[in-house]
Amino acid sequence: MNSQVTASGNTRIRLLQAAEALFIEHGFESMSLRQITQRADANLAAVNYHFGSKELLVQELLSKRLDRLNQERLQLLSACEQQAKGSPLDASAVLSVLFVPALRLSRDPAGGPAFMRLLGRVYSDPSPFIRDHLQEHYRPIFGRFFEAFSLALPELPRNELGMRLHFILKSLSGLLAGEDMDDLIASLSMGEPMSDAVVLARLISLVSPMLTSPFGSPEQIEIIEQVMGQADAAAKATDAVQAASDQAASHKTFGVLTMLNESGDGA
Repeated sequence: MNSQVTASGNTRIRLLQAAEALFIEHGFESMSLRQITQRADANLAAVNYHFGSKELLVQELLSKRLDRLNQERLQLLSACEQQAKGSPLDASAVLSVLFVPALRLSRDPAGGPAFMRLLGRVYSDPSPFIRDHLQEHYRPIFGRFFEAFSLALPELPRNELGMRLHFILKSLSGLLAGEDMDDLIASLSMGEPMSDAVVLARLISLVSPMLTSPFGSPEQIEIIEQVMGQADAAAKATDAVQAASDQAASHKTFGVLTMLNESGDGA
């Protein structure tokens, strides 16, 4: 009996591990139950027995991975706010609260080296199922951090803050989805030995301007408009050259056809 229970538990774990690997590699829509069962050395009946469906399997996978992460984030945010004694946290501190637990879990056996890639896939996956799951289960957490950023950056209108956070999340998702934690650290450290705090400081220094930099100045807009004007002029010149080339080719073809017709008439 115990061996049967152990085997059943092992199958469940293998299915979760296989689903996670395939989700990271392909995304929710592109992975199939057949791929999951083949990688887990299981069968479709095992998926139905342990989870009921692909959707429920992925829901459990995400809960298993994200619940702990977000719980640690909330606890850390509360601790930092308590230490600040009513003063708003700096935006860099709020970003640190988001990153530190993720870094810690990526180093933990329970998280694993692919944990950051999983986060990247979760936040970048276009599947409505994934989007709905995140909204349904983690909306209060998103709201809690949004308020912390809003207090840190009171000069930003809330709709602008939401837009900036959206672009930060999308940018980080693309970065995290392609690299595990060791590769990401190697990129940020440029091969130099450094502490996690220094690595995170580098990452946050890259991200922070997306929150705090003002929108384009008149001088910046003027420079961009000049470049756009040059691009339009270059495109028109390219189109003119192509049109002349097409016209020359057309005339050449017409001349050849005319010669062939005349040759045929003479015959």
